[in-house]
Amino acid sequence: MPEREQDDHEREFDLRWADNAEHKEPSARARMLAARWKENPPEPQPFRAGPEHVGSRRRSSWVSTTLVLGCVAALIVLLGYINFRAAH
Repeated sequence: MPEREQDDHEREFDLRWADNAEHKEPSARARMLAARWKENPPEPQPFRAGPEHVGSRRRSSWVSTTLVLGCVAALIVLLGYINFRAAH
């Protein structure tokens, strides 16, 4: 068996062995959160936000979008004005 095929076979065996392990160690993030929550557990959160939260988030996204588009439009007008002044 060539070396590359042997490496692939060993890697496949290792992955199958790891997937079939009875005990899997949690990720570093999971361990960090478990330690933090042991001392200071998080407050329960609803599955979906209430209607009062949805409206304020939607409004703020429209304000942000309007602000960004307004800045882009102002920049286009400013560049057009500079180009117009330079041409004359």
